[in-house]
Formats: sequence, structure tokens, C-alpha cells
Amino acid sequence: QVELVESGGGLAQAGGSLRLSCAASGRTFSSYNMGWFRQAPGNERQFVAAISRRGGFTNVADSVKGRFTISRDNAKNTVYLQMNSLKPEDTAVYYCAAASAGWPVTVGYDYWGQGTQVTVSS
Repeated sequence: QVELVESGGGLAQAGGSLRLSCAASGRTFSSYNMGWFRQAPGNERQFVAAISRRGGFTNVADSVKGRFTISRDNAKNTVYLQMNSLKPEDTAVYYCAAASAGWPVTVGYDYWGQGTQVTVSS
């Protein structure tokens, strides 16, 4: 069982930056591939980025490529999403998730956080 708690969301202006964190409970964090997703009102949940167990591989959605960076610190049981050059269309609830499946993750994630709101004003 893994519990995920996101933090770092809030209000930012277009062009600004935010860094999201996702803290995981348990001693097996490094055995999970981790991902970030987002969901805007009325839209389906959308993949944002993923990182492999030891951080050697990453995958980022085209819509955020060059602006968002995913990273992790296994010693701190935490995964991060650095968001730069924010746009109003980045406004959404952001969720982190953990997957026990191999890399790249092509099947469902096993555990989800409760989400953190990111709002970008123009």
C-alpha cells in the first residue's frame, strides 16, 4: 500500500512557475514508476509526465514538453513536477500516481493522490 500526498499547487500568473511535490508513504517508493496527471473541469484526465523507478527515464506529454520537468528523490520518497512558462490552459487539478508495472507504463497506475489545484491567470 502506498499513500500519495501532493502539495505545491496554487495560483500563478501566465509565464510563471510552480513546483509540485508528491510525498509517498512506505519503504518501497523506489519500486514504483511515478506519474503526474491533470484534469481540468469538463475534461478527461490527461497524462503529463512519468519517471522510472530510479529516475533514469522520463516521458513528458507534448503539450508540456520543454516547460515541465519531472524528477524524483528516492531518499525522500518524493516526486516533483517543475512547471515553468505556465499558461492558462495548464489550469487543472494535478494528481500524482504510482505504478508497479514495468517501464514504460502502458497499463493502469495502482495508487493515486488526492490532487492539488493549479490555477494560471492570464
